[in-house]
Amino acid sequence: MSLTTPSTVRELPPTTWGRVRQSRRVADKSMRIITASFTVIAISVLFWILGMLIVKGIGGLSFATFTQITPGPGSEGGGLANAIAGSVILTFLGIVVATPIGVLAGTYLAEYGKGSKLADLIRFINDILLSAPSILIGLFVYVILVEPVGGYSGWAGGVALGIIAIPVIVRTTEDMLRLVPGPLREAGAALGAPPSVVITSITWKAAKAGMVTGILLALARIAGETAPLIFTALNNNFWFSSNLMGGVSNLPVTIYMFASAPYENWQQLAWAGSLIITMSILLLSIIARRIVRGSK
Repeated sequence: MSLTTPSTVRELPPTTWGRVRQSRRVADKSMRIITASFTVIAISVLFWILGMLIVKGIGGLSFATFTQITPGPGSEGGGLANAIAGSVILTFLGIVVATPIGVLAGTYLAEYGKGSKLADLIRFINDILLSAPSILIGLFVYVILVEPVGGYSGWAGGVALGIIAIPVIVRTTEDMLRLVPGPLREAGAALGAPPSVVITSITWKAAKAGMVTGILLALARIAGETAPLIFTALNNNFWFSSNLMGGVSNLPVTIYMFASAPYENWQQLAWAGSLIITMSILLLSIIARRIVRGSK
């Protein structure tokens, strides 16, 4: 076996790195300019919307907005107290319906099902629900809850909002539980704890910040939904009954009705309601981000 001596090694011609580097620099700068430009456009549109809501909605905010009920057609004054209270109750009902179902389904997908065919089917259905138009969900709840009862109700509205929130909670719960290190589960199993105890005492505690964030994001998702409430809870200009039967006033439908009306007072209240919903969703998003950062 012969060895090649250094004198016999063929020298390769120098590589023209300058031309390659220059093209890469141009491509990199072009990509940076393009991405920065679209980022500026997106942020500009966001601040444009926020600015318009603040300018037009701040004039409709007053003490009466939060203490008086919605006015009748052509009347002056009034507020959004009944609509705000109705939205809070409907959103609360939706989260109460969605949270246990979403958390338990996400737990099954992450801990028990994993790669099984049933788990894959559930993920597929969950993705369909996640992207389904909310108006279809409203029609579905109308058929199964409104028509048989013979009238609109807050319970039907809460169920419709809960169905919209379930896929968000399922996806977030599964993703957060999958991030929990396996040795934590193994440590619990080594101590003799059954899988159910390991999940509730170890896995859920390790992922609780992310799971709470998912619930808050689902809450923000359903807070401004209008289409499903039109078919389920509808609306009214009075305080709703204690049993939530009949029309239940809420901010999204009130904004939709007031914004399309010819009365200036109603239009002003619609802008004020839009600002209230936007600020509420923004606050929920900030809280969710703070929870995530605190967990890190």
